[in-house]
Amino acid sequence: MIAVNVRDEFAFGIAAVAAVATVGCTLTYAALSPGSQLFGPTIIAGNDPNEVALTYDDGPNDAATDELLDILARHNTRATFFMIGSFVRQQPEIARRVYAAGHLIGNHTQTHPWLSFQSARVIREELRTCNQALEDAIGAPVLYFRPPHGARRSAVFRAASELGLKLVQWNAMGHDWEPIGPEKILANVEKGRHSAQRRHAGTNILLHDGSHRGMGANRNDTLKVTEQLLERFARDGVRTITVDAWS
Repeated sequence: MIAVNVRDEFAFGIAAVAAVATVGCTLTYAALSPGSQLFGPTIIAGNDPNEVALTYDDGPNDAATDELLDILARHNTRATFFMIGSFVRQQPEIARRVYAAGHLIGNHTQTHPWLSFQSARVIREELRTCNQALEDAIGAPVLYFRPPHGARRSAVFRAASELGLKLVQWNAMGHDWEPIGPEKILANVEKGRHSAQRRHAGTNILLHDGSHRGMGANRNDTLKVTEQLLERFARDGVRTITVDAWS
């Protein structure tokens, strides 16, 4: 009888560990996977495979953003820029130029922390102070928000909702913060784009015009990739949009 109880307790223990591991994996997926909707509604893309949104994180950047604006203007393309509040305070005129050129500007927090590990108070303050920096610079309300690293939890959605912000993620990523060269960045983007098309979805492309580590980041490879992508889109009849078209 004792042996049976020991076996039962052992089996129960294994099941409990497995259950905890499953819950942990689910929460990790929900917090970090760009496509997860578990914690709240998230804009990824629409259902038209011929639509593409170019999005740029971690600006404004005095070493790249203005040149990126020139490239986008040459191709008559509007993009979405998720900006870091502390950089907007340093370079408000760049944020104003982005807005004046007709691009969509979104909140990317004040200091670029991993929000899934922050207290509710810190999360609210990160979003609020970034919103204030952006609205002071461009003189218009900010309605969209991308969490750094895509990391979020329920408290992130609550804070965003309090500020009237809609969460935006992505489904194609260039990994352009890594020193991999324009060819590999382009290949990463195209891989994500083809995956989205197979799912009969639009493509939300994540690139970077800056770096959360500081102003002056070299984004020459991103600029080259942007030019190449826009040339391909024009050739293939792809429509470029901003993410508010999917909200």
